[in-house]
Amino acid sequence: MRKRVLSLALIPLLLFYAIPVGAAEKEQRTWKDEIVYSLMIDRFFDGNTQNNGDADVNNPSAFNGGDFEGITKKLNYLKDMGYTAIILSPIFANEENGYHGDWVNDFYKTDKHYGTIKEFKKLVNEAHNRDMKVIIDFQANNVGPNHSWLTDPNKQDWFHEEKEISNDSNQEDLETAWIDGLPDLNQDNKETRDYLLDAAKWWITETDIDGYRLNKVQYVAKDFWKDFVETVKSEKSNFYTIGDVQGDADLISSYKKTGIDAFMAYPQNVELKETFAAPDNDLNPVFDAFVKSEDVSESKGSQGLFMDTQNMPRFTKAAADHNENPGTRWKMALSYLYTIPGVPIVFYGSEIALNGDKAPDNHKLMDFKTEQELVDYITKLSELRDMYPALTKGDMELLYEKGGTAVFKRVYGDETIVVAMNNTTETQSIILTDKELEKNKELRGMLNGDLVRSKDNSYSIVIDRETTEVYTLSPKSIINIPYLFVIGLVLVIFGIFIALVIKRSKRNQPK
Repeated sequence: MRKRVLSLALIPLLLFYAIPVGAAEKEQRTWKDEIVYSLMIDRFFDGNTQNNGDADVNNPSAFNGGDFEGITKKLNYLKDMGYTAIILSPIFANEENGYHGDWVNDFYKTDKHYGTIKEFKKLVNEAHNRDMKVIIDFQANNVGPNHSWLTDPNKQDWFHEEKEISNDSNQEDLETAWIDGLPDLNQDNKETRDYLLDAAKWWITETDIDGYRLNKVQYVAKDFWKDFVETVKSEKSNFYTIGDVQGDADLISSYKKTGIDAFMAYPQNVELKETFAAPDNDLNPVFDAFVKSEDVSESKGSQGLFMDTQNMPRFTKAAADHNENPGTRWKMALSYLYTIPGVPIVFYGSEIALNGDKAPDNHKLMDFKTEQELVDYITKLSELRDMYPALTKGDMELLYEKGGTAVFKRVYGDETIVVAMNNTTETQSIILTDKELEKNKELRGMLNGDLVRSKDNSYSIVIDRETTEVYTLSPKSIINIPYLFVIGLVLVIFGIFIALVIKRSKRNQPK
């Protein structure tokens, strides 16, 4: 009996010593650590049919029924995929059929189709309870086409004179013209400026949102944006501002002095879509665009990387136009977005490879009959970004690039992550020497389980067609004699215990 007690006591003790020590505490979270899901409120999920009003799911140019309550109900869905922040299309009250949010009617009210401000506050609170940030689009360039201010004699100087852009290279023309025929606000007018700045502050203090994505930045003067950023950060010091400047790297860089924290990486997006839409495309243009964008903007990995926005045809369409499997193409594209320096911003429906041409075709209702394989892949990429700081903060160095194959590394402190991408239709072999990676170590694949050990001071990577592998550069694994001894001892003791129990049971059987 004494032996039996000793055996049971030894098992948990030995197993305790076999458990590895946990990881070190994480560093403070910054914008670079975010993984962002961008969505159109009206097209995501209808959580409350009572606020639908004139919504019509059969009319792609009308409200379709998505609302704040629907997003709140799907927060766990987003959290489970690893998203740490959401960007919402403009929440302000819009004119009829302004489902996209561009036709603002009142900057101090939520649109009735989305729900009440109380429901929006609940959404923000529920997101914060899940450690998720809420960012909303702020439209400071224009109001809706039939806004009451247009006929108010006291507000005529709130607008620029009605005209179209006559010269795209003339900045003053861009800032004063009526884009898409929408009344262009005159931010040089003190009353107009004060109204917009006060509204921006009000939403922060009233609802505790975490950031604004600033739309049509290049159509509003830089001095206004400087005031805007200073104003919102005076309300909340860690408030995010993300600029949407649709132009080249030089144009985007010219807005850095406004204080805007980060920008949507449009120059990179052009190359990303073209390259990843089909296999066997050269990866060189993608990395060239990245280097130029980083050098000109000096963003140090803070730009918002994306494949889709609400203003462009879906990436899925580009893949379908090449008769390619959208799921495979999305895996390649997302692998890049999640591992290269920058913040991945994923447009709603990407996880089901939602298709669509120009608006409103690219604004289809979300279908939650998900493509589980793609959802699982996104979840795994998110786990890797969360687990390894090198993927969010690390320096990047391109080690190999030829045709549709590339290898780069991210280094942060003593942590090295190696990413191998094969965007071709054939298996590729790549040799890396001790000039690129420290010798006498091994590459442990975290996505597909590959293992590459250093041999003769080099690493021979073999990567399947149209796949990506993310490796950690680690010490060579060896046979852990003490660990095996402990496990063996546990099994022996357990075996003795079982034998004793069986022997005792036989002894106690009636003869």
